[in-house]
Amino acid sequence: MLKIFKLILYTTATLLVFNTLAQKQLVINPGEKWADMDGNHIQAHGGGVIKIGKTYYWYGEQRSKEFDIDTVHHYVSCYASKDLINWKFKGNAIKLARPDTALEGKHWVLERPKVYYNKKTKKYVMYMHIDGVVKGKRYGFASVGVAISNKPEGPFKYLNAFRPLGKESRDIGQFIDDDGSAYLIFESRPSKGFYIAKLSDDFLTVEKEVSFIQAPLEGGAIVHYKGLYYVIGSALTSWAPNPNKVATATSLAGPWSTFSDIAPPETNTYSSQSTMLLKVEGKKQTTVLYMGDRWKPSAQWDSRYLWMPVEIQEGKVWIPKPKPWHINVKTGEVRYIEQINK
Repeated sequence: MLKIFKLILYTTATLLVFNTLAQKQLVINPGEKWADMDGNHIQAHGGGVIKIGKTYYWYGEQRSKEFDIDTVHHYVSCYASKDLINWKFKGNAIKLARPDTALEGKHWVLERPKVYYNKKTKKYVMYMHIDGVVKGKRYGFASVGVAISNKPEGPFKYLNAFRPLGKESRDIGQFIDDDGSAYLIFESRPSKGFYIAKLSDDFLTVEKEVSFIQAPLEGGAIVHYKGLYYVIGSALTSWAPNPNKVATATSLAGPWSTFSDIAPPETNTYSSQSTMLLKVEGKKQTTVLYMGDRWKPSAQWDSRYLWMPVEIQEGKVWIPKPKPWHINVKTGEVRYIEQINK
């Protein structure tokens, strides 16, 4: 009887290991439904990724049906990964009710959350676009909200909202330079362009304007690669995708080059909108990833992601035609599915 019991335990454990391995994903399929390690569609829209130690954390708008029906609160989700392919849901990092009495009515938005880690204060700081009706004007709040946490997965405590540099702020992006300095990118509709602003030492507010780029673009994302800064952005077409553009400079302060396409214009950036450029520095090479969102306004919970390694050199960023791919985060090397199958 004891031998049979041990055999049952061994068989059960083997099956559990097999099932766990069977669920592990080997590739990223751009534009397809991306499941987390529990088999649920990842809900981290308009988000950002940071790396702490050997772990990547992905934050974004929580749009699952379960939470999207909540008309009182908005949520920011948090996922963790060691390989950028398999993500574990760590829970909702923040649950936020209407954050300001100036917001009129029930409908307000929390969009494009980005999280920074401050090594000096040992705090995680979240920025988010908060908007809604003010004095009858739709999107009249146009501010950034700030929240803080002791742990990457939260819970984050909401602190306040403000307009960076005193300007209206809508879509936001984040950039952390190689020296650890942190920047906020934000689109300002009245200025018909977007700003790059340096954060204060504690990351809780904006310290100064670094650059203003006179171009009506949103979804700003920046990467520093081999001595050049690359900034990409999306035209102001709401949920509809468009041909995203890129410009370069040797300094964040500019001057910036003229903008050029990052994909064949007829593809509308392969039906996506920029949200972040993620640099993966491996032992053998450095790879830059384009992180884009494919929005589905009528079914936000089914919105998808388009992540692709970009070709980047001599002032150009180019997104190859999307296809399944794998990255080794230790070496920085990328392989495509046809290479893996050989």
